[in-house]
Amino acid sequence: MIRRLFNRIAEHIDGFLLTVLLVLMTLGLFVLYSAADQNLDKVLSQAMNIGVALAALWLFANLSPQHLLRLAIPSYLAGIVLLIAVALFGEVSHGARRWLHFGVIRIQPSELMKIAVPLMLAWFFEYRQAALRLRDFAWAAALLMVPVVLIAKQPDLGTALLILASGFYVMFLAGLGWKVMGAAAFLVTASAPILWSLLRDYQRQRILTLIDPSRDPLGAGYHTIQSTIAIGSGGWLGKGWLHGTQAHLDFLPEQHTDFIFAVLAEEFGLAGNLLLLLLYILLIGRGLSIAANAPSMFTRLLAGSITLTFATYAFVNIGMVSGILPVVGVPLPLVSYGGTSMVTLLVGFGILMSIENHQTLVKA
Repeated sequence: MIRRLFNRIAEHIDGFLLTVLLVLMTLGLFVLYSAADQNLDKVLSQAMNIGVALAALWLFANLSPQHLLRLAIPSYLAGIVLLIAVALFGEVSHGARRWLHFGVIRIQPSELMKIAVPLMLAWFFEYRQAALRLRDFAWAAALLMVPVVLIAKQPDLGTALLILASGFYVMFLAGLGWKVMGAAAFLVTASAPILWSLLRDYQRQRILTLIDPSRDPLGAGYHTIQSTIAIGSGGWLGKGWLHGTQAHLDFLPEQHTDFIFAVLAEEFGLAGNLLLLLLYILLIGRGLSIAANAPSMFTRLLAGSITLTFATYAFVNIGMVSGILPVVGVPLPLVSYGGTSMVTLLVGFGILMSIENHQTLVKA
C-alpha cells in the first residue's frame, strides 16, 4: 500500500531535476542559517516555504500540457488584476509598492507573472503558428509590455526586466527575426537619453555606481564594495561555515536575500561558488533538453522560456553581487530567503516535469 502510494506520488516527477533541486535548496538553508545570524526561526520559515513550493511543483507536474494551455488566459488576467490591485492597495515597503495582504498570506504578484507571461505568450503563438506574421509579434509584445510597465511603476525594475526577458525568450524561440531584433536594439539604443530621464534618481545612481563604486562608498556604492570584499576574501575554500566576517559583522546589506551569494562565497570560497554554478548548469541543461524534445510549439516555447529565464535570474543576481551588473534587487534563485519566489520557481520546474512526462499525451 505504502509502495503504491509512493509510486503514485512520484509518477510524474523527474528524479534528476528533483534531486538537483533538493541539493540546491538544502545548500540554501545552510547558507541562510549563517546569513540570518543563526536565526533558526528564519530557517524554519524558509523550510516551510520549500514545503509549500514542493507541493506546488507536484501539482503542476501532474497537470497535462492541455490543462496548462487552458490556464494561460486566466492566469495572465488574474496576474494583471493583482498588479492593478497592488498599484491601488498594495503595501509600501522601502519606498516601493509590491505586496498584497490576504489575511495571513502576503504575496508579491509580480513573481507570479514570471509564469503567467510565458504561459500566455506560448498559448498565443500556439494558436497563431499556422500563419505567423510580424503583426503577431507586435500583439505579443503588447501583451508582454502591460505587466512589465505595471511592475516597473511599483517600482521594481529588476523583476520587470526579468519578465521582459521571459517574454522575449518566447518570441525569439517562436521565430522572431534577427532584423526585427536588430531594429529594436537600435531603437532602444537611440532612445537611451529618453530612457535615462525616465529612471528614478536611485536607479541612475546604481548604473553610475556600476562604473565606479568608489564615487559614493558609503552610499550607492556601499552594497557593491562590501559584496566584492566578501567574495574576494573567501579565497579558494572560504573562511568556513558561520565564520564569514563581512556577514556576521553586518557589513553586508540584505545578506539573507539579494546578497546571499556573497555570504556563500565568503564562507565556502571558490569551491562553493563552483558547486552552486554546477547545480545551476545541471538544472539549465536538463530544462533545455526538455525544451528541445518538446513535441508542440506551446510546450517548446514554455519550457525554453522557463529555463532561459531561470538562467537569467541566476546570472543577474551573481553579476549584481559581483559588481558586473547594476544592483537591481533580484534574489538568488532557490537560495535567497523568500516564499513567493520559491513557489514561482518550483512551479516552473513542475511545468518542465509535466512537459517531459506527458509527451505521448501531447502528441495524441
